[in-house]
Amino acid sequence: MSEKQLRLTEIFYSLQGETRTAGLPTVFIRLTGCPLRCGYCDTAYAFSGGQIWTLDAIMAEVLQYQPHYVTVTGGEPLAQPNCLPLLTALVDAGYEVSLETSGALPIEHVDPRIVVVMDLKTPSSGELQRNLYSNIEHLKQQDQVKFVIGSREDYQWAVFKMDEYGLTRRVSEVLFSPVHHELEPRQLAEWILADRLAVRMQLQLHKYLWNDEPGH
Repeated sequence: MSEKQLRLTEIFYSLQGETRTAGLPTVFIRLTGCPLRCGYCDTAYAFSGGQIWTLDAIMAEVLQYQPHYVTVTGGEPLAQPNCLPLLTALVDAGYEVSLETSGALPIEHVDPRIVVVMDLKTPSSGELQRNLYSNIEHLKQQDQVKFVIGSREDYQWAVFKMDEYGLTRRVSEVLFSPVHHELEPRQLAEWILADRLAVRMQLQLHKYLWNDEPGH
């Protein structure tokens, strides 16, 4: 039995709301805590609190749902050192596992079988200086990079960074998401089409199905 422990805000089963597997049934493991305070954060309830779980208890809870897909998210999951053995345990168990990370903490030690979904923080986040650009060299072809877009400035910055680092060649998907209730999705869609960007626009399905309630 493992003695490794993590602080969790919630474990739940829902439809993936974004990324390449949007719409697919997925178990979400939301770790507590985050060193960032992005202005558009939609999971501030995961900043503190939570409960201590052993790694074995987490694995047993996930097994109950018999999922194909598991997403480890936060908060910022990599802020907890035992996130790394959790990721490896999940993929060893045969799940297809993704990690949602802010990009502010190193990803180089993440199990290479994991699909990393890494944010690059845009200007409107207020955390632009936290981007750890050295992470980009550790991205794999199966990984995804996400930009959360709240303004025209964010959009132009994202396009510049996408070109600067050749992201469409480096990873499987570049994701553009409008900030909910701040940027009209249609406006972002029109910018993407006008510039003929090779990106996937996403609308965070869970916010439309469950009004962004925790546990979905």
